[in-house]
Amino acid sequence: MFDLNLGDLTPEQFLSTYWQKKPHVFRAGFKNFEDPISPDELAGLAIDETVESRLVWHKDGDWNAAFGPFQSYDHLGEKNWSLIVQAVDNWAPDAAKMIEPFRFIPNWRLDDLMVSFASEGGSVGPHIDHYDVFICQGSGKRHWCVGDRGNLKEYAAHEALLHVEPFDAIIDTILEPGDILYIPPGFPHEGIGLEPSMSFSVGFRTNSATDMMSGLADFLIDNELGKQLIEDPDREISVTPGIINNSDKSRIKQHLQNILDDDSTMTHFAGCYFTTAKHELDIEIPEPLFENEDTISAIAEQPLKKLGGLRCSYLEKSIEEGIFYINGEQYALPASLSAAIKVLCNQQQIELSDITEWAENDDFIKFLTRMINEGYWYF
Repeated sequence: MFDLNLGDLTPEQFLSTYWQKKPHVFRAGFKNFEDPISPDELAGLAIDETVESRLVWHKDGDWNAAFGPFQSYDHLGEKNWSLIVQAVDNWAPDAAKMIEPFRFIPNWRLDDLMVSFASEGGSVGPHIDHYDVFICQGSGKRHWCVGDRGNLKEYAAHEALLHVEPFDAIIDTILEPGDILYIPPGFPHEGIGLEPSMSFSVGFRTNSATDMMSGLADFLIDNELGKQLIEDPDREISVTPGIINNSDKSRIKQHLQNILDDDSTMTHFAGCYFTTAKHELDIEIPEPLFENEDTISAIAEQPLKKLGGLRCSYLEKSIEEGIFYINGEQYALPASLSAAIKVLCNQQQIELSDITEWAENDDFIKFLTRMINEGYWYF
């Protein structure tokens, strides 16, 4: 449904030339593009309080923003407003398919599919994002300006809107249906609707050291790790009790470094941390629950699909032991099933031909049935 056209570039060439380096426009990145979700359907998602949405509008020289859920848009008029909905891939399977062509970037870097509707003149204002994004133009047209990365000042145009000072454009263009604009982190940009339009943004997240250290601290607490105390049996007498000397500073640093150097701990942390869902998942428990014998017969009739937004990954070292991670939790299967685990993590849907080798393996079928009954995979 969505065949990515990078022009004369291969994915490898795109990564080496543009990824995290400079923005680029791919004309007809998706040929014959049609919106996988309509403006009315997007507004329908924004009614749900479990879906993250916001409105941004510009009136009488002032910027305004509000967070959903939203019941009506009549007060906004016909111009100068935008509706933005996060993690649409969690709620709309057809829209989620837009992510598939970008799987040459690993899943742990994926943020979500954000979809916006803009009226004529609609925008969220000039701003800087700290993640990579492929902005895919849907129906309608938008005027985009992208500036160069630099030390631009940001300011609060509204308590919920961080804008950036005016910038010189290095890209100044109009996107039409199917065009794709790639913007790396740190490049200021603004898109303005020239007419009612839809935009689909496939974002790839990074994590700051602050976020990861905070996550690591929570992980250590939850798993009762890192309780060892600093030891200093070689302590020398001090005549300046107010000092933290270089030897003590090194001892403190090494004590923390020991955690980072513990490969088992960091493997377990990375697996849990990077598979934890950022947004609410649309989990539905099947009724009645599946029995083990039902699973293979069902897959023979139709593909088994992974829940939108579900994160599952494995690490190169631990996968050989059958260890992998789904939605922030560690799982383990016999090491002989490592190839089957890779299929589960790498593919968004599974057909019987993908798992024929393990179709009669009790451990694998029991696990797959459990995942279906937890709502993580569905038919």
